[in-house]
Parts: sequence; structure tokens; C-alpha cells
Amino acid sequence: MVSMPLAPEYIESLRPYEAGRTIEEVRREYGLDRVVKLASNENPLGASPRALEAMRGAMGQLNRYPDGGLGLRAVLAERFGLKPENVICGSGSEGIISNIIRTFLCDDDEVLTTEAAFIGFQVLAKSRRVRYRTAPYRDWRYDLEALAEAINEKTKIIYLANPNNPTGTIFTRREFDDFHARVPERVLVILDEAYFEYAADDPRYPDSMHYRYDNVITLRTFSKIYGLAGMRIGYGFAHERLIRYLLKVKLPFEPGTLAQAAGIAALEDREFLHRSLALNARGLRRISEGLRAAGLEPAPSWANFVMVPMAGEAEARRLTEGLLRRGVVIRPLGAFGLPHCVRISTGSDEENETFSAAVVEAMRD
Repeated sequence: MVSMPLAPEYIESLRPYEAGRTIEEVRREYGLDRVVKLASNENPLGASPRALEAMRGAMGQLNRYPDGGLGLRAVLAERFGLKPENVICGSGSEGIISNIIRTFLCDDDEVLTTEAAFIGFQVLAKSRRVRYRTAPYRDWRYDLEALAEAINEKTKIIYLANPNNPTGTIFTRREFDDFHARVPERVLVILDEAYFEYAADDPRYPDSMHYRYDNVITLRTFSKIYGLAGMRIGYGFAHERLIRYLLKVKLPFEPGTLAQAAGIAALEDREFLHRSLALNARGLRRISEGLRAAGLEPAPSWANFVMVPMAGEAEARRLTEGLLRRGVVIRPLGAFGLPHCVRISTGSDEENETFSAAVVEAMRD
């Protein structure tokens, strides 16, 4: 008996997102007492203390359904000088990306982005069975000129991450201005700014809040700088017409009560924000120094991680394995489409020192 497939071929062949290895998994496999995880771009300081306090205060409301993000949307609108109608909240920026894809992509549409884009976007876009087109990196940066030239009559969504994951690089204000001038109004630009707090002080960085274009959807998250990755809370800004469409598709009670309370409180935790930025700046310097001492040259980064191109895929695997044996977990980038590269997240000062010593030893193996 021949059984009929339950899922279409394009879902059958899709490679799911694979999270980085856990500390407990590595500890068991390698028989280690201590493991340093620098693989998932998490905040080594933990969560915002104000967010933790707000979640404790909201525990008594868990028998009630959430308000669908109305409270957080109002706070974000006031913070950024918008109307609540310009704001959407969801389960991390990936949750909103999923809603964008479900809302706006039709069967004959095409998606355009860089090669080896953020893996979460790759999985979501390819699950829609539309044509997925890319342009190569130029010096590990988005080649916006090449992307503009690749736009055709079927292009519906262009995905840009700035700073970019997994490379850590940015494109500049001038580059974005020149690019957007060539994008038709009918094309939606997703501007993923999950790491924007780390780059915001650079005058070359095009903070999208200064670009109120009708066809640009900005995405941001509380997962990184505010340490709320486990709460799955993100937000987006766009023209109210686009937001109105997205609200028709999103889950009705998303985000949850605790996630919304955490997000509202985290926005006011300026002390935690500044501590996180200072620690990250030290981490980028120390990790880069350790890599160079090991004979490696990292790509420049405006995020909370550093990407390192290796001589080849075998070398990347060897380094990853050598660090695992020494209790340091990093992220190999084969799933992204960069099998010869690895990514190292910044950690605490002690963790960054541990990595810097371990990478020199691992490269000697």
C-alpha cells in the first residue's frame, strides 16, 4: 500500500531551525564540570531586573486572557512618537516575520535577500513555497546595489537585517537611502533591527525610526539587550495600513501576560541597558583579540557576537569541536549557508577570557 504524503514536498524538504547546543548536553557528552555557552547571542547579564519584578507582579493575572499587546503597543508608541496603530507585538521578531509572510505573500510572489541570511527568516520564507532569491555578500555586508538590481516585477518582500545575523555587519545611512530610492512602492522591505541597540550610537547606522517609509516594516526584540529571550517578545513598526492587515492574522492573545509586563518594564531599565552595552563592547574587543592571537581574523561586528571565516568547512568543524572539548560552545554556521564560518557570542568578562585562552589552544590542535 502506497501512503499519500501528509505534507507537500516543499515542507518535506525544508530543514527546520536548529537551536544551539545546550550547556547540559555538552556537559554530559564531554564529561565537563563547567561549560561556557557563547552560541546563541544571549545577554550574559541575565534579564532586566525591572522586567523580572514586573513579571512577579503580573503572576496574579494569569487566570485572565492577555489584551493582545495593547498595553505594550501604547507604551512603544509613546516612546517612539507614533500611534498605537503603527505598532504590533508578537512572539519575538520571528513571530511577526511569520505573520508578514502569511499576510502578504502570494504563490507567484518572490522574496529577495542576501545569501546566508538569518536562518529564522530562511525557514519561514521557504515554508511559503515562493521563489527565494539572494544576492552574495560583499565583504560580509549586504550588497544593497546588487539587491536593488535584482528586483523584478514579482518581488514582493525584501528582507534586510541591520546589524546582520550572522555576520554582525551593518549597511550605512547613505547606502540605505540609495537603495530605498530604487525600491518600488509595491515592494515591502522588512528591516530587522534585532540588534539595533548595539549599533545605535554609530552615526553611520540608519536607525529606521528616521525612515517612516510606507513600505518599510521595522522589527525589534527584547531578546537581546534586555535579556528576555525566554519570554519570546518582539515588536514592529509600520504604516497603520500594514499593521491593520497583520492584526487580522496574528494570534489574538499574543503576546502573553508575563511577556508584555516584562517588555513594558524593560523599556524603562536604562541602567541595565547601559551595563549590557558596556559589557558587550568589552566582549567584542576581548574576543576579537583572542581570535587574532589564534591567527584568525573576525569580521567587524556591530552586534553582540563575532563571526569568523575559516579556511574551509573542515577547519570550522575542527575549531568547533576543539572548543567543545574545552567546555566552550560556539555556533557553526553551516545551517545558515556558511559552512566555513563560526559565530561567537559575547559573554561575561570571565567567559570571554575563557574563550580567548581556549581558542588559541584549539587552533594548535
